[in-house]
Amino acid sequence: MTPPERVAAALAALGLPAEVRTFPQSTATAEEAAAAVGCAPGQIIKTLFFLADGRPTMVLMAGDRQVDTAALAEILGVSRKRLKMGTPEEVRQHTGYEVGGVAPVGWPTKPDVVIDDSLRRFATAWAAAGAPNAVFAAGVEALAAAIGGQWAAIAKERA
Repeated sequence: MTPPERVAAALAALGLPAEVRTFPQSTATAEEAAAAVGCAPGQIIKTLFFLADGRPTMVLMAGDRQVDTAALAEILGVSRKRLKMGTPEEVRQHTGYEVGGVAPVGWPTKPDVVIDDSLRRFATAWAAAGAPNAVFAAGVEALAAAIGGQWAAIAKERA
């Protein structure tokens, strides 16, 4: 089963009616994905992988925002020094996906999940679907509920 097929199966298992779409061009960055689907970069969900004192942690962030790692560490109950972004190998090991195609569903094990409040600006948003040229659209609240995400204000203040 290809990673996008695994995402489609995971979405179906979660009861999320979403279609995985593949493109001839890259959708690996928020800007590329937004251009491909015709939406604002903020409407792209970046699925980021962190290790919080060794615990696998998924962070969903709007494509036009960055993670405030100090705020994230506080929410996760670890010191900032004990929170680190996963290496490409750690991402692959814990998520089963390559960087640029990490989906918020279909991980081999359940991570902690933190979702930035800024995504609530949108009823629907787009996320990577297991490959650097595959995405799916989902209702933001429905996706958050399906994956057991904790909402929090973890975006850096905009200058």
